[in-house]
Amino acid sequence: MMRNAPFASPLGPFASDYLAHMRALGRAYDGTERVLRHLDAFLARTNSDLSSASFAAWSLAEMHLRSGVRRSRMGIVRNFCLYRRRTEPRCFLPDITQFPPNHQRIRPHIFANAEILKLVKAADDLRPHPNSPLHREVYRLAIVLLYTAGLRRGELVRLLIGDYEPCEHTLLVRESKFHKSRMVPLSSDAVHEIEGYLTARRMRGIPRSSETPLLWNRAHGGGNAYSGACIGMGIRSLFRSAGIRTGSGRLPRTHDIRHTFAVHALLRWYQSGQDVQAKLPLLSTYMGHVSIVSTQHYLHFVEGTAAQASDRFGKRCGVLVAASFPDRGGVR
Repeated sequence: MMRNAPFASPLGPFASDYLAHMRALGRAYDGTERVLRHLDAFLARTNSDLSSASFAAWSLAEMHLRSGVRRSRMGIVRNFCLYRRRTEPRCFLPDITQFPPNHQRIRPHIFANAEILKLVKAADDLRPHPNSPLHREVYRLAIVLLYTAGLRRGELVRLLIGDYEPCEHTLLVRESKFHKSRMVPLSSDAVHEIEGYLTARRMRGIPRSSETPLLWNRAHGGGNAYSGACIGMGIRSLFRSAGIRTGSGRLPRTHDIRHTFAVHALLRWYQSGQDVQAKLPLLSTYMGHVSIVSTQHYLHFVEGTAAQASDRFGKRCGVLVAASFPDRGGVR
């Protein structure tokens, strides 16, 4: 995608103004630009403006995508049309009631502690190869950081050595999703893993300047960062080697490790008798969520949470309930 390339359809001037206006508010809007350029190229073939007929034809050409993706792309176009209506009140506006439904969320695989240990063991069995002399160390570190720090895959591969603060034991996660940066305190296990990894780099003479990628390989010249796709494929291979499958028999997703971090944090709070609702904002900030609503989503996937909450209620209030309802024989 060429950000500065001119649009080719009658939609072009409005799209350029819209993107400039939205970017002035402080966001990149690259995804929005990709959708508008795709629509622009579609309209340019017939040199037509956006109308009910052309929008329907463009939407039909998107049928190979999942319904939720199509709905999102159509929503981007609708938001653009709402902006255009400020100066052209009679311009076309897509009817949101005709959009496809959102696809259902994929239920994440929540790893058991034993499965995380299997993943680390599978990483230990890796051997170095020409493009990755620290193949084993890289994937051990990747698994540990994904699980103990709840990082997104993209955040992991963008880390630089200078983002690790050895005195404070923190990681700086820069300009991640929603264009938010955050400082992430690390567990003792994560610190131990990073220090061991940096020692291995020093012993092999691999660059360790602050601007060097943390997850380093030698695929390009003097070295470069792993891509998200490459790390994802490598971790899927570890799932295979460790024999880890979801309940439906499929391989888990790399992102499921982040889900597991969140769910295990909630479980630890429940088990220690802490006020989980009061702590949700802390977890939300740590994980870089734009809203606590995103963090509350994990409450639905906590295995045994309801039972644990019931047990806690019974221990604290069971005597009172039994006294109030003696004919029921206490709490059932």
